[in-house]
Amino acid sequence: MPAQLYQVDTASVRAEIGRERLLAMWRQMLTIRRFEERAELAYKAKSIAGFLHLYIGQEAVATGWFAHLNPGIDASVTSYRCHAQAILAGVGVDELMAELYGKAGGNVKGKGGSMHFFSKEKAMLGGHGIVGGQIPVGTGAAFSAKYKKTGGVSVTFLGDGASPQGTFHESLNMASLWGLPAIYIIENNQYGMGTATCRSNAVESLAEAKAVGYGMKSYTFDGLNLCASWKCAQEAIAYVRRESKPVLVEAKTYRYRGHSVSDAGLYRSKEEVDRYKELDPIGRVQAALQEEKWITDAEIEAVEEEVRERIAACVKFAEASPEPALSELATHVYAAS
Repeated sequence: MPAQLYQVDTASVRAEIGRERLLAMWRQMLTIRRFEERAELAYKAKSIAGFLHLYIGQEAVATGWFAHLNPGIDASVTSYRCHAQAILAGVGVDELMAELYGKAGGNVKGKGGSMHFFSKEKAMLGGHGIVGGQIPVGTGAAFSAKYKKTGGVSVTFLGDGASPQGTFHESLNMASLWGLPAIYIIENNQYGMGTATCRSNAVESLAEAKAVGYGMKSYTFDGLNLCASWKCAQEAIAYVRRESKPVLVEAKTYRYRGHSVSDAGLYRSKEEVDRYKELDPIGRVQAALQEEKWITDAEIEAVEEEVRERIAACVKFAEASPEPALSELATHVYAAS
């Protein structure tokens, strides 16, 4: 049975968010999209090596949740599709693009690449290349928050393909047993690599059906709707802070690119992708701003140009940043004696 989607009155949520916050979130989503597009071009030009997993189409999910997190108190952790979360946590796009290029000016000095953005200062506890590897880390962050009585929560983003992993079930069991302020968000973009979710999971409702087994509250929302993401986040985070209990969340979303840039996505039809593109979360927010008369066509063009210029500047920064020195090759590999 499909889960009941978290219901929101878009107009009233829009009014609650207000013009300034909605504009700010639209700009964040636009920045993520343009960052990803330029990264894709650089990858195809062989300026970026390794793997590159893009968040294009899923921007409304993380944007809505980060809007309710307290910087320096709340922790976040995610999978190898980690660019958006790092940007939303407040890590600068210059150092993030340089990291993609493998440069010394990168987020982790060019040693992590696309899948391993990290910031201790921002409590962004990394992108993780092992499927499900980040879930125990998010659980540990929630334990730390409870043990130290910081009032913080941890938010763990994972894909639908990670939800059958043992780390997922073990983490949820411990979080529920110990009453941890942990939030687990399954970003169900309908495919785990090239395998449709319906072929890898025995249940259609990933949050509602699986949360029951661990006595957890669950939410399922439309991940292509920023208002639904923002409002669901507001309620769920408030609940976790108040009750110090974990929740399991499912965002019904979609990625417009393949699993990675090297994936042609031949397992799905062009018609399917086009159908989801009609629900583009960024376009829907822009349309809402125009409907409310909160932005003019000229202002839209100005923001678009500003964002494009900012991303172009971060590409130039990455290109100009030096290569890591050979002396750095073994640094951080072994503990200092």
